[in-house]
Amino acid sequence: MMQLRVARHTTRLDELVRFYRDGLGLREAGRFDAHEGYDGVFLAVPGTNAHLEFTSGGQHAPPEPNPESLLVLYLGNDEAVSEACERVGADPVEPANPYWRRHGVTLADPDGFPVVLVPRSWPDTKSAASCGAAGNPLRTRAPDVTYGAIAAQASSVSRWLRPRLVARTP
Repeated sequence: MMQLRVARHTTRLDELVRFYRDGLGLREAGRFDAHEGYDGVFLAVPGTNAHLEFTSGGQHAPPEPNPESLLVLYLGNDEAVSEACERVGADPVEPANPYWRRHGVTLADPDGFPVVLVPRSWPDTKSAASCGAAGNPLRTRAPDVTYGAIAAQASSVSRWLRPRLVARTP
């Protein structure tokens, strides 16, 4: 079984922990202090075996945010997205890719990296229709009916998001 940990360096470790743990609900799975010049925290992504690791210290500067470098979290429903947005307390930002404007709410974490909160679950790839070579599990996509459901769910997120974006327009 493969597991995933995504690590990112920061100068705002405490702020990131508050954003991801306290705001978005990731569970703190562990931390380390002054380990060979680094401090860090591991945050478990609920419902997965994946972790985010944030570190500070060392000799290198943190990476610069890019509007196309996204963390996308599928929260399952509109209520979960609204609750997470309220806990985080950050205003939505305009995503670079218009797809995410239609299908979720984009926030910037304390380092400025975009985090998209989607009000649905990730499609079940076991039932996905093949769009490549027969039997190739890496070349599948969800059935079109799933995308119709996405659009319906996204409309209520858009109703929540629209007044917040309009309020920020100069």
